[in-house]
This record gives sequence, C-alpha cells and structure tokens, in this order.
Amino acid sequence: MKRIFIPTVSGSDWQRLLGKPELHWKPGRSAMSTAACWEENEPQLPREISDVLDASGDKLLSSLELLAAIPEWEVELPGGDRPSQTDVLAITRNKFGLVILGVEAKVDEPFGPTLGEKRAGASEGQLERIAYLERELGCSSPLADSIRYQLLHRTVSAILTARAFHASVAVMLVQSFSPDSRWREDFEAFAAAINSKRVTDDLYEVELGQRPRLIIGWCKGAEEFLSAELPSGI
Repeated sequence: MKRIFIPTVSGSDWQRLLGKPELHWKPGRSAMSTAACWEENEPQLPREISDVLDASGDKLLSSLELLAAIPEWEVELPGGDRPSQTDVLAITRNKFGLVILGVEAKVDEPFGPTLGEKRAGASEGQLERIAYLERELGCSSPLADSIRYQLLHRTVSAILTARAFHASVAVMLVQSFSPDSRWREDFEAFAAAINSKRVTDDLYEVELGQRPRLIIGWCKGAEEFLSAELPSGI
C-alpha cells in the first residue's frame, strides 16, 4: 500500500479504494454508509464514536480530535499473501496523547470465516499468521474454532499501527449501522476469548502488558446513513 494520501472531495472518492468497488458500492451497505457518515461529520469523528469513547471516563479516550481519517488502510501481517484492510483508520489525539482507531464498519455483513474454517486446509503461511495474531493478542493457547478470524487481524492491525505512530492507545471499534446490532454476539465472544475486561456496555480493555493499551468496542452507527446514496466514483 502506498503511504501518500490525497484528501477526498466527497464520499464517492472512497469507492475506488474498495477491494471490489462495483460489488460493494450500494446504498444500505457498509461501504457507502461509512463513507457518507465520515464525510458528513468531517472534520470531527462521527458523534456516536466520540460518545462511546467519552462514556469510558478514561482521560486518554475523551474529547479526541480527528487528525486524519484514511479509508481502506492496509497493514502487512506475517504469513498469507494479503494485508489486512481496515475500513477506516483514524489518527486522533487529545492533550494526553495520540490514539489510533481502527474502525470495522458493518450493516448486516458477518465477520467472515471462523478460525476453524480458516484452519481447515490452511497453508503453513496461513497457520503462521493465525498463531502470530494470537500471540499479539496475548493468547497463551489457540483460540476456539468458533471465533471470527476477521476480528483478530483487524485488532492486531490497530495495535501495529499504534506502535508505528508511537500512540499510547489502540482501539478496534466496530461501527455497526445494523438496526438490530447484527453479529454483536460474535464480537462479544471475541472479547471474552481474549480475556478482556469490560469498561462500559460497549468497550473492553485487553491486558497486553505492554504499549499500546488495547481497547475494543462496539458502536451503533447512525441509521440515517443507511439511506445515503452516493454516486459512483469510478
């Protein structure tokens, strides 16, 4: 992935960055809803994200200023042949330090295959990647087959990006535009599997024993963006 970024003119500029631009660019789906939400709220974080983080009462997570938001941020990981692609990477700060937000946007899309499905017939490189992700998340033994693989690599991507920027906190936040918070049970299972501690109803802290601190969370996106219609940008 290139490390030179050009500011957007509108939400339509997000489309060309998608893995499958024509397939995924549809009203009511996560890609278009996310682009509309973030462009509408710029130059600030979406209000619902700020509210979830402020509710923690943690001085490092409160009153965050958005410095930059980068759609489809790629992070290289050991093993496998593709980087992890975060929907939105937000670089934020307050007077206490820098916070990296890795945002995974959803409507009713699942979190992809389970670890059991990934392990079945996996190559040596793919197994290496899974083991690496588990180590980075502080797991002393392999995670259960039922855990969703996407949640692992999105969370580790936030950790690695926070390290690169010398940020004090890494946050992996699911921004769900689903009216009924579909697939939240998979997120909760992941939080339990990595021995996280509940901070609020929507946030957990994972004890890694090293910098950066790791927070994972769930945020309900504003449903008004489900009806957003952005023209094709390609």
